[in-house]
Amino acid sequence: QVQLVESGGGLVQPGGSLRLSCAASGSIFSLNVMGWYRQAPGKERELVATNSRAGSTRYADSVKERFTISRDNAKGTVFLQMNSLKPEDTAVYYCYCNTFAGRAYWGQGAQVTVSS
Repeated sequence: QVQLVESGGGLVQPGGSLRLSCAASGSIFSLNVMGWYRQAPGKERELVATNSRAGSTRYADSVKERFTISRDNAKGTVFLQMNSLKPEDTAVYYCYCNTFAGRAYWGQGAQVTVSS
Protein backbone atom coordinates (compact mmCIF):
# COMPACT_ATOMS: atom_id res chain seq x y z
CA GLN A 1 0.00 0.00 0.00
CA VAL A 2 1.07 3.54 -0.77
CA GLN A 3 -0.33 6.80 0.57
CA LEU A 4 0.24 10.16 -1.13
CA VAL A 5 0.04 13.55 0.59
CA GLU A 6 0.23 16.75 -1.43
CA SER A 7 1.06 20.27 -0.36
CA GLY A 8 1.84 23.64 -1.89
CA GLY A 9 -1.30 24.68 -3.73
CA GLY A 10 -2.82 28.12 -3.46
CA LEU A 11 -3.71 31.38 -5.18
CA VAL A 12 -1.19 33.10 -7.43
CA GLN A 13 -1.32 35.94 -9.92
CA PRO A 14 -0.74 35.31 -13.64
CA GLY A 15 2.96 35.07 -14.34
CA GLY A 16 3.70 33.87 -10.84
CA SER A 17 5.14 30.60 -9.55
CA LEU A 18 4.11 27.79 -7.24
CA ARG A 19 5.76 24.57 -6.16
CA LEU A 20 3.74 21.46 -5.43
CA SER A 21 5.11 18.68 -3.27
CA CYS A 22 3.95 15.11 -2.84
CA ALA A 23 5.23 12.66 -0.27
CA ALA A 24 4.61 8.95 -0.57
CA SER A 25 4.58 6.62 2.40
CA GLY A 26 4.39 2.87 2.59
CA SER A 27 6.08 0.74 -0.07
CA ILE A 28 8.02 3.58 -1.69
CA PHE A 29 10.68 1.29 -3.15
CA SER A 30 8.01 -0.41 -5.26
CA LEU A 31 7.21 2.85 -7.05
CA ASN A 32 7.78 3.21 -10.79
CA VAL A 33 6.08 6.30 -12.19
CA MET A 34 5.37 9.35 -10.06
CA GLY A 35 3.81 12.51 -11.35
CA TRP A 36 0.99 14.98 -11.57
CA TYR A 37 -2.40 15.21 -13.22
CA ARG A 38 -4.89 18.04 -13.05
CA GLN A 39 -8.63 18.54 -13.45
CA ALA A 40 -10.25 21.87 -14.21
CA PRO A 41 -13.97 22.46 -13.60
CA GLY A 42 -16.05 20.79 -16.27
CA LYS A 43 -13.05 19.07 -17.83
CA GLU A 44 -11.50 15.63 -17.70
CA ARG A 45 -8.45 14.86 -15.65
CA GLU A 46 -5.31 15.30 -17.74
CA LEU A 47 -1.64 14.47 -17.47
CA VAL A 48 0.64 17.33 -16.47
CA ALA A 49 4.01 15.66 -15.96
CA THR A 50 5.34 12.25 -15.01
CA ASN A 51 8.71 10.77 -14.18
CA SER A 52 9.66 7.12 -14.19
CA ARG A 53 12.08 5.57 -11.73
CA ALA A 54 14.49 5.08 -14.64
CA GLY A 55 14.42 8.82 -15.27
CA SER A 56 12.11 9.14 -18.26
CA THR A 57 10.06 12.34 -18.11
CA ARG A 58 6.89 13.31 -19.91
CA TYR A 59 5.13 16.69 -20.04
CA ALA A 60 1.85 17.92 -21.45
CA ASP A 61 2.48 20.26 -24.38
CA SER A 62 0.65 23.05 -22.57
CA VAL A 63 3.17 23.11 -19.70
CA LYS A 64 6.45 22.44 -21.48
CA GLU A 65 9.10 25.11 -20.83
CA ARG A 66 7.08 26.36 -17.81
CA PHE A 67 6.75 23.40 -15.44
CA THR A 68 9.51 21.14 -14.14
CA ILE A 69 9.05 17.81 -12.41
CA SER A 70 11.65 16.44 -10.03
CA ARG A 71 11.81 13.44 -7.79
CA ASP A 72 13.72 11.94 -4.88
CA ASN A 73 13.45 8.14 -5.10
CA ALA A 74 15.05 7.53 -1.72
CA LYS A 75 12.46 9.70 0.02
CA GLY A 76 9.49 8.86 -2.17
CA THR A 77 8.84 12.50 -2.99
CA VAL A 78 7.92 14.26 -6.23
CA PHE A 79 7.76 17.97 -6.90
CA LEU A 80 6.26 20.19 -9.57
CA GLN A 81 7.78 23.62 -10.04
CA MET A 82 5.29 25.76 -11.94
CA ASN A 83 6.49 29.03 -13.45
CA SER A 84 4.82 31.60 -15.69
CA LEU A 85 1.42 30.44 -14.51
CA LYS A 86 -1.63 31.24 -16.60
CA PRO A 87 -5.32 31.41 -15.66
CA GLU A 88 -5.86 28.24 -17.71
CA ASP A 89 -3.57 26.39 -15.31
CA THR A 90 -6.26 26.74 -12.66
CA ALA A 91 -7.27 23.24 -11.56
CA VAL A 92 -7.08 20.67 -8.83
CA TYR A 93 -3.68 19.02 -9.11
CA TYR A 94 -3.43 15.36 -8.16
CA CYS A 95 -0.29 13.49 -7.28
CA TYR A 96 -0.12 10.09 -8.94
CA CYS A 97 2.08 7.04 -8.69
CA ASN A 98 2.13 3.47 -9.82
CA THR A 99 4.12 0.44 -8.80
CA PHE A 100 6.08 -2.08 -10.81
CA ALA A 101 3.26 -4.52 -9.98
CA GLY A 102 0.80 -2.25 -11.78
CA ARG A 103 -1.13 -0.71 -8.90
CA ALA A 104 -1.98 2.98 -9.11
CA TYR A 105 -2.51 5.51 -6.32
CA TRP A 106 -3.80 9.08 -6.16
CA GLY A 107 -3.39 11.92 -3.71
CA GLN A 108 -6.29 13.92 -2.35
CA GLY A 109 -5.70 16.88 -4.68
CA ALA A 110 -4.37 20.41 -4.24
CA GLN A 111 -6.19 23.47 -5.57
CA VAL A 112 -4.16 25.82 -7.75
CA THR A 113 -5.87 29.07 -8.71
CA VAL A 114 -4.26 31.56 -11.08
CA SER A 115 -6.10 34.85 -10.97
CA SER A 116 -5.49 38.55 -10.64
